[in-house]
Amino acid sequence: MTTEVLTPVTQLKPLPTEHRAGLDRALGQRAEIEAFAANMVRRGLRNVFLLGSGGGLLTHEGVQYLLERRATRFPVFALSANEFIYREPAALGPGSLAVLASNTGTTPEVVEAARFAKAHGAAVASVTKKADSPLAQASDAAWAYDDDKGIGDPKAFQLAILGLALLRETGDIDAAGYDAHVRTLEALPEALLDAVRQGEDLNARIAAALKDEPVIYVIGAGPNHGTAYCLAMCYLQEMQWKHAASFDAAEFLHGAMEVVTDDTAVIQYLGEEATRPIDERARAFLETYTRKAFYVDSRDLALPGVEPAMRPFASHFALDAVMSRLAQHFEAATGHDLQNRRYMFKVEY
Repeated sequence: MTTEVLTPVTQLKPLPTEHRAGLDRALGQRAEIEAFAANMVRRGLRNVFLLGSGGGLLTHEGVQYLLERRATRFPVFALSANEFIYREPAALGPGSLAVLASNTGTTPEVVEAARFAKAHGAAVASVTKKADSPLAQASDAAWAYDDDKGIGDPKAFQLAILGLALLRETGDIDAAGYDAHVRTLEALPEALLDAVRQGEDLNARIAAALKDEPVIYVIGAGPNHGTAYCLAMCYLQEMQWKHAASFDAAEFLHGAMEVVTDDTAVIQYLGEEATRPIDERARAFLETYTRKAFYVDSRDLALPGVEPAMRPFASHFALDAVMSRLAQHFEAATGHDLQNRRYMFKVEY
């Protein structure tokens, strides 16, 4: 097998001049998503399955956290699309809602999971880039955002709206709380741009310091475990061919911390959710035992337009945006183009 290596990248890509088109598209779908949620609850919603593969699965971390914290009328399950198919959950059936996320809408396992869920009587909804993708066509409802070149993930916005709408319909969030969350989502496109700009110096320092490390560990708690997982797997392993591993910050202290020495490279994402004490405990350990840890803390981000009480909801979106920008800093520091692949999209596996 021959692997084409793209021309080395030597400069940091500029921030996009149009940073919010996909997010605005997602926000503009709120009424449609709300109507879908109302219909699901009216028909007798029993449970929700959040499904995807790779980055698509990790996109669900925010809404999974939201629903697990607030939903009292239905349980939520998050599974890899292929695991979902082969496990064939006993709870899957009429009254189930399967929600699938895939940027391309062509991931075979995700498309098959949509068909599998529908065959078992579940309603199927998807978030994806193109309305004519195989995933969209396999879904009862599909929300496409068309543009993924900005700052922030439109899928995460669509999923948050869906989760909030379901909670409102079941009475697990009142009208005032719902409106506060919507205002936060509407403020986030500009707040995320500001967060990424604020994070430029730290991201540059991280990439410069860790570009030649043999292995990098990434940790986070709550929904930010997904942020850590995405950096380690989707960006460092897949797109930089670097050895990396991610851990839930709580689980990190139940074994994985034994690999830490004074020169172990770690990146930690700290949010403002209820799981913040887990972050702080892990940070205290790292500050004691390694000199090569970097901390990306949403408390250091201004998040203009976000009400103070809503920062716990907003912080995961902000950390995700800053994390995605770090990948471009690694690209510039290593010269390894983020589009390089050995196997993905190239060989059968």
